[in-house]
Amino acid sequence: MKVKHILFKSIAVFIFTAMLFACDGNLDEVKQMNNELSGPQSTTKDINLFYTDSGKVQANLKSPKMLDFSNETFPYREFPIGVEVDFFKKDSTKNTIISDYAIIYTLTDIIDLRGNVKIVTADSAVLNSQQLYWDESEGWLFTDQPYTIQMPNGAVNDGESFDANQNFDTFNSRTNTGIQYIDEK
Repeated sequence: MKVKHILFKSIAVFIFTAMLFACDGNLDEVKQMNNELSGPQSTTKDINLFYTDSGKVQANLKSPKMLDFSNETFPYREFPIGVEVDFFKKDSTKNTIISDYAIIYTLTDIIDLRGNVKIVTADSAVLNSQQLYWDESEGWLFTDQPYTIQMPNGAVNDGESFDANQNFDTFNSRTNTGIQYIDEK
């Protein structure tokens, strides 16, 4: 009976020890999985995304790489190698935005464009800045960085910061200088 009791204890200690080592191995795997979850949920390469409404193309987004962090508390999508977006109007003309880097904050609809930001409008006006924010839900653009606008007629405007609606019908510049051409007709 005593031998049987010692044998059961030995088997129990052996099983408990085996379980501890098995859990240690699983713990490392769980830590590795947790590290993987702290990165992007997905990575997309050579993205060419079309946004349509009622069968008509409204926008076309192109980028060499997109990182999707939808798994974060404050979700966002990052374009670390740059982005080019074409926005099509009803008359099939387009406005284009290009930047070296972009990040879209999903909860706020704020898009942060950085590095060689360039907007080319359908009428060939060109805006350049190093950073530009676009509030997609409000349709509003703004920056506190220096900018340059070249108009189709050759007029140039350099400024320190601005805010405008996305059609540039309303444009508020903090300070600016430039050359303007006025039609005297």
